[in-house]
Amino acid sequence: MNAEHQAVTVLGLGSMGSALAAALLDRGHPTTVWNRSKDKALPLVERGARLAATPREAVAAAPLTIACVLDYEALYTVLDPAAGDLAGRTLVNLTSGSPEQAQEAVKWAHSHGADYLDGAIMTTPPGVGDPAMMFLYSGSQEVFDTHRPTLATLGDPLHLGTDPGLASLYDAALLGLMWSTMTGWLHGTALVAAERTPATDFTPVATRWLDTVARFLTTYAPQVDAGRYPGDDATVDVQIAAIDHLIHAAAARGVDNALPELLKAAMEKASAAGHGQDSYASLIEVLRNPAGTGS
Repeated sequence: MNAEHQAVTVLGLGSMGSALAAALLDRGHPTTVWNRSKDKALPLVERGARLAATPREAVAAAPLTIACVLDYEALYTVLDPAAGDLAGRTLVNLTSGSPEQAQEAVKWAHSHGADYLDGAIMTTPPGVGDPAMMFLYSGSQEVFDTHRPTLATLGDPLHLGTDPGLASLYDAALLGLMWSTMTGWLHGTALVAAERTPATDFTPVATRWLDTVARFLTTYAPQVDAGRYPGDDATVDVQIAAIDHLIHAAAARGVDNALPELLKAAMEKASAAGHGQDSYASLIEVLRNPAGTGS
């Protein structure tokens, strides 16, 4: 059987695990599934999946096992009884956790003779199988390259580096970006809604603005890496004056200002640290060193 239709085992059939297994089945991969409660497996069995009675049987059924369970405690509870069958196989762990947990997991897998990749799913279950959706992986480049054709059935597989904790670290960083962006959009939506503007009217303008914001990020990234922040577009002090307009407009309309007040406080801290005439990217210095002691 060629690599494009490699046999795969999926452990854990919550909404995400079920979506992973379904995507594999849809693309012709012989798929074995296991879940603590068997009823969740029945829709997949009807689509052609093989139901394993135990995690050990599931692991033994394929050279590649993809695990997507509640947390790392659940991961070890499931896999410890099957550890003896992992030798010579690959474990791809898509369970959410911390970078430190990923680094411990790779040691555990290697101690049982298994290859290991850690991963993070950057979509919700309906997006699984869409080639535009990112799946982040970290760990052995060789292991990633070997299984890339199979992983590509789930979404766009991006290998971040050999440190197994990188996928979890990126996951946390990107979720922070998502929450900050969505909350900023909701704050803006509440602001314009006070003047009877529907969210559906505001949002196309907001998403177009995000294209411009993305260009700001591309401009600022080299500044962050170099530690030099030329304020030739808009300085921190100019941004402080600008955010006051947002705060006043929101206060006048009864909109909660916790988020912009937080942002203003970070800007003022950067200005007080000597970055008033630098670009907004200089806020990285107060984020890196919130105590303000040393570099």
